[in-house]
Amino acid sequence: MEFDPGEVLLVVVAIALTVLLLLLLTAHVTAIKMPNVSLGETEKFFLSPNSGRKELFPSIHDPPTKELSVIVPSYNEEERLPLMMDEALEYLEQRQRKDSLFSYEVIVVDDGSRDETTKVALNYSKAYGSDKVRVLTFVKNRGKGGAVKMGVLKCRGKYILMADADGATKFADIEKVEAGLKDLQPWPDNMAISCGSRAHLEKEAIAKRSCFRTLLMYGFHFLVWFLCVRGIKDTQCGFKLLTREAAQRTFSTLHVDRCPSLDIVEILFHFEYELLQHLRSCKLY
Repeated sequence: MEFDPGEVLLVVVAIALTVLLLLLLTAHVTAIKMPNVSLGETEKFFLSPNSGRKELFPSIHDPPTKELSVIVPSYNEEERLPLMMDEALEYLEQRQRKDSLFSYEVIVVDDGSRDETTKVALNYSKAYGSDKVRVLTFVKNRGKGGAVKMGVLKCRGKYILMADADGATKFADIEKVEAGLKDLQPWPDNMAISCGSRAHLEKEAIAKRSCFRTLLMYGFHFLVWFLCVRGIKDTQCGFKLLTREAAQRTFSTLHVDRCPSLDIVEILFHFEYELLQHLRSCKLY
């Protein structure tokens, strides 16, 4: 069966336009006029399981007191979270033993889960201490974007890593994004972001997808490249490392909370825009 290249192009364009309209509609419905950076009274505190006391979360605008913060957005992840946490904490503990100056925290953000996600996360807080593992539990679901945003706004790290609860990326790969961040120096206003990528796995993934899903994937990638972020092959990989200054500038102004595709694109778009403005003001662009 042969395909007319012209017809295939028209189909791709039609699908891309449909996806664009759906994204715009989703952004319009889910976004709010002003960024929602507030928490309910019970959400402002984390529980210290060993002492039984509730303590107030710090702010992203406070000076950093940890080298690294790991933000783990979680929704109904009681089954997958332990695998990710075991791997991450084993790596972080080994690294701390090798380097006495290295310090870290892991913030698990329970996005209004209906299962025992918070209970599972609190077990790690009890085992490692609330100075290393903290749990932020939402009263109601906000969406992945909202979970990542609020976790970042309550962290203490000089560097901030976004990591998915499903453990899709090997945690030791943090060394690769750290190397990528270092390669970007000098950082304008100390702002930089290094993005993990699964683009090298694209051919394998395409082989397992239907033609329709493959067309949708390419249509979405084209729209992201054309309208928002260029130079990043995989905007949807949940493994991203930021400086604290970059997080302060971008996360406090994010509007999209609920769409798992748009939130990451918006983060990158805001960050790219901020860097572009800085380069222009310095006459470097």
